[in-house]
Amino acid sequence: QVHLVESGGGLVQPGGSLRLSCAASGFTLDYYDIGWFRQAPGKEREGVSCISSDGSRYESDSVKGRFTISRDNAKNTVYLQMNSLKPEDTAVYYCARRILFGSSWYALLEYDYWGQGTQVTVSS
Repeated sequence: QVHLVESGGGLVQPGGSLRLSCAASGFTLDYYDIGWFRQAPGKEREGVSCISSDGSRYESDSVKGRFTISRDNAKNTVYLQMNSLKPEDTAVYYCARRILFGSSWYALLEYDYWGQGTQVTVSS
């Protein structure tokens, strides 16, 4: 059975860093693109970053230069390194497995399995 489990969230001051992990099980991570999304209270879920099976990376403009996605297929894990965090980065962060390629990496409908999310709060 497919599972995605996020971890690494927490409370951090503005300018700080966090590394999120997405542990995958029940499928071969090597063959799939994995995306990171976030949802702030009262807002729609939005794409943050995606890493393809061949290692290509995509980021939203709001996190470009601050967040870095990476993968370790041997550990069945995808990471999101978040630096220079801002209060507007506060949200629940989700990872998801991408199975469709008809639109764009940030289109929610292209993903089938989602994790339960991990809370990231950026506040002084």
